[in-house]
Amino acid sequence: MKNNPVIPYAIIAVVGILLVIVISVVGIDQRQAIEDEHKKGGEKQEQSQDSKGGETASTDPSKIFENTCASCHGADLSGGVGPNLQKVGSTHSKEEIREIIKNGFPKAGMPGGLLQGAEADAVAEWLSKKK
Repeated sequence: MKNNPVIPYAIIAVVGILLVIVISVVGIDQRQAIEDEHKKGGEKQEQSQDSKGGETASTDPSKIFENTCASCHGADLSGGVGPNLQKVGSTHSKEEIREIIKNGFPKAGMPGGLLQGAEADAVAEWLSKKK
C-alpha cells in the first residue's frame, strides 16, 4: 500500500471536495446575511433624507436612474446599449415615458418591470423635462 501512487491523488481529491462543501455552506450563510443587511439598509435609505432638496433616496430620480438605468443609457443619458435620453422629453410625454419604463420596449431590447410605482413616476417626470 505504501507504493501505490494513487493514494496521494485520492487524498487531495477528498480534501478538495470537503473544502468545496465547507466553502459552499459558508457562502450560503453569508448570502442570507447580505440579503438581510440589504433589506435593513433599504429601509433605512428610504427613511433617510437626501441632501439635495429633501427628497427621500427612494424617490430621487437621478439616484434611481443611476442605480437602475445608467448601465444601458449612460450616466449622462448619452446612451450606450440603450438609446440617448438627453432630449427624450422633446419626443415623449411623461405618460409615454412612464409606460415605457413600466412595460419595457421590446423592439429596442428594454425589459419591463425594472421600476414600478413611485420610482417609475419620479423617473418619468424627471426624463420628461429633458428637452
